[in-house]
Amino acid sequence: MPSGIGPSRTRLISGRAQEVLTRLADASYDLVFIDADPIDQPDYVAEGVRLLRSGGVIVVHRAALGGRAGDPGARDAEVIAVREAARLIAEDERLTPALVPLGDGVLAAVRD
Repeated sequence: MPSGIGPSRTRLISGRAQEVLTRLADASYDLVFIDADPIDQPDYVAEGVRLLRSGGVIVVHRAALGGRAGDPGARDAEVIAVREAARLIAEDERLTPALVPLGDGVLAAVRD
């Protein structure tokens, strides 16, 4: 236990995200990390927010698509999906978001 986190505090769950996420208990997780195909981000964000307990953090990798998500002229399916995921987070009054301009963008939000 070099990290100081006991084995009962973490678990690895294998399976397709769409199937596994819906079976997890509401407000039971401290961290939800989304590193998925940008097309699926809105669905995962909706499920991820549901899973977060107060004080928990949701992190979305590839949240800016290397700047494409902020380009008004970009309208492909990936960009539209990433913008929708960001909108879901921005409009959720329970969340305090921050966009980190690192790599393809990291969007993190803390649940109140």
